[in-house]
Amino acid sequence: SGIDIGYKGFYKVCRFVHQHSAEIRNSLHGLAYLFSGCVSKLKNLNIEYNEYGPTEGTVWSSVYGAAIEDVGRTLPIGKAIANVRIYLLDRTLSPVPVGVAGELYIGGEGVARGYLKRPALTAEKFVPDPFGHSGGRLYKTGDLARYRADGTIEFLGRIDHQVKIRGFRIELGEIEARLLQHSAVQEAVVLAREDNSGNRQLIAYVVGNSGASPEPDALREHLKARLPDYMLPNAFVFVDRMPLSANGKLERKALPAPDFCGQLQQHYVEPRTETEHILADIWAEVLGLERVGIRDNFFELGGHSLLATQLVSRLCRQFNIELPLKAIFEQGTVEKIAPKIDLAVWAKNNEAVLSADDEVDYEEIEL
Repeated sequence: SGIDIGYKGFYKVCRFVHQHSAEIRNSLHGLAYLFSGCVSKLKNLNIEYNEYGPTEGTVWSSVYGAAIEDVGRTLPIGKAIANVRIYLLDRTLSPVPVGVAGELYIGGEGVARGYLKRPALTAEKFVPDPFGHSGGRLYKTGDLARYRADGTIEFLGRIDHQVKIRGFRIELGEIEARLLQHSAVQEAVVLAREDNSGNRQLIAYVVGNSGASPEPDALREHLKARLPDYMLPNAFVFVDRMPLSANGKLERKALPAPDFCGQLQQHYVEPRTETEHILADIWAEVLGLERVGIRDNFFELGGHSLLATQLVSRLCRQFNIELPLKAIFEQGTVEKIAPKIDLAVWAKNNEAVLSADDEVDYEEIEL
């Protein structure tokens, strides 16, 4: 038997949980993504069901039955409930394969008729069902999701949080979801911000778990194993808590810009060799910074793939060598690149000797 607290009472409970989520999240990692839907039961903070659904789909469209093994990972929103159909579609309204992000559409029973006295918005959001249900319509939610291998649906965020950077369409919610899978991360938000030169960069804002202090390098390696290079954040900004509005919503505009200069002052290690001095100067010119230390990561200082291409071009001209672009992605500091440069220069200068050694003919003799 349950207690009916009504819609307003349920809203107050959700708001209270959201406002005090810092304490609650210590018991269940990834609670932020539970609020992509609503939580039907809270009993000693053991969540039994994670439900998803917009008002236009009569609030509840899918459900996932959570178990103890789900603690510590982002909960999916499950599968469609009875008499409801959920589709994940691309821009041509074609179904996306497993693992690929698509916009979530809802059909079947429970889909509203439209918006009262707003025919234009109704026509935009309630589209004809292309999958053969005569006269049926699908609600275009604007939510991004993808299928997991087991057929459950993983919520990724809003489609209006999709950005295009250097020709790549990037789902910010997907990066956030991957960050939340790290054991040291309590909350994560990713934004696309413009730097001083007008280039858009991915900035990740992270709240660490109690007693944990995630390092940028560890988070970067965590993401590199799960995302393509163009989806890796240029910088990580660590905050004590996310800024919220009076009604409990995230204030993205209140998140601070990354302080690259401050990072340099705190962690600056000066070059030691001639090669490191040359590299550091080129690094600083390409990034538009006053100075760069030998352990400062190129991408954490605002670098991206286009700037990495410029950097490699400058290095190849400076040292008259061939350097692959992947070296910057794999070894993104002056300290790690310098030995590779020295080795390549040495091989170039001794090319004739090495070639001659390869061409020596040895006479066969009997032992």
